[in-house]
Amino acid sequence: MTTMTSDPYAGERLKETHFYEREAELNIRDAWSSWNGYLFADYYYDTEYEYFCIRNQCGTYDICPMQKYEITGRDAETMLDRMVTRDVTRIGLNRVAYTVWCTDQGRIIDDGTIFRLADDRFMLTCGSPCTAWLRKAAFGFRDVTITDLSDDLAALSLQGPTSCAVLKRMGLGGVETMKAFDIRHFPFHDGNLMVSRTGFTGDLGYELWIAPELALTMWDELYAAGEDYGIQPYGEAATNMARLEAGFIMPHMDFTEALKTVHLEHDQTPFELQLGWLVDFKKPHFSGRDALLEHKRRGPVWTLAKLDVEGNWPAEDAIMYNNEKCSHEIGYVTSAMWSPTVKANIALAMIRTESLKGELWAEIYKAKELRQYRRMAKCTLKKKPFWMPERARTTPPADV
Repeated sequence: MTTMTSDPYAGERLKETHFYEREAELNIRDAWSSWNGYLFADYYYDTEYEYFCIRNQCGTYDICPMQKYEITGRDAETMLDRMVTRDVTRIGLNRVAYTVWCTDQGRIIDDGTIFRLADDRFMLTCGSPCTAWLRKAAFGFRDVTITDLSDDLAALSLQGPTSCAVLKRMGLGGVETMKAFDIRHFPFHDGNLMVSRTGFTGDLGYELWIAPELALTMWDELYAAGEDYGIQPYGEAATNMARLEAGFIMPHMDFTEALKTVHLEHDQTPFELQLGWLVDFKKPHFSGRDALLEHKRRGPVWTLAKLDVEGNWPAEDAIMYNNEKCSHEIGYVTSAMWSPTVKANIALAMIRTESLKGELWAEIYKAKELRQYRRMAKCTLKKKPFWMPERARTTPPADV
């Protein structure tokens, strides 16, 4: 008689991140979702509690599931410059730059960050797997090597006003001199800890990058240093609140990746997402350049707008109209919430550009005891992020 000891569903089960052992102890609600095949915390205890930890203390967010690619070789810079819309040659050593990359039709495939680690060595991070597109982009270049580091590099985001103080107490001397988007390397036990002053909350924050075998040691030392500073883990739900206040876009919510869409033009261009500042037409040819030039000349049909919504009903999934009578549909809300910090009802919405000069009204539905109620709310355009404190940019950050 043969005893089956192997797991027949092993290949289908979600993987555990390098910090899972510690996070599982703290996820008292056992609230997990998934990201790129990994178990990923939706929240640990309470979404609002974790949100206030970010805004008033500091918190950690597991970014191990983020896709991470090392691009090396003499042609690495040229290849990346050909692929993305931003001028890669202007990214300084040990600096990070936000960027997007597009199809030949100028539609956004994904957004992400480029780390320049040497003249011929870069790291690209993004939310979704991009191996196939990177290989296509590297075709024809003689000296480019692309290595997928996604499973082989542990990464943890530390965000909030006390984040710098925690890193100093942890022993990272000089971390307070880092400017936004700087990269710094610190010796850590028998390895190297890379720190970037980056994040997705609009607040003061850093991202920590380390070899998997040192991940739990780093976690333990970070949490020991942060004990007096209110350090807590936070999940995807709190992240979504913080990033919306900062006006940052989220894939599958505010934009659809071009290679995953079915319907024509259900994806977006940089100009529709108000990311035209990322498109550098002064550099040589890059993917989507001709289409983007034409799109800039014509102007975007749609524009992602920041809205202050009247009242206190979050405008989730609301349809936008040109007046209170709903005479003409002009767009739709992509993300919305009541902001505890701003004390305002905020939203991002995709609006027909021609309608931005007129009145903007959101048709909001809200359920109460299984009944649906409807309200029309007037909206006001906002030009700046809803909330982004000075400490996010100040060097050195103020001691807390």
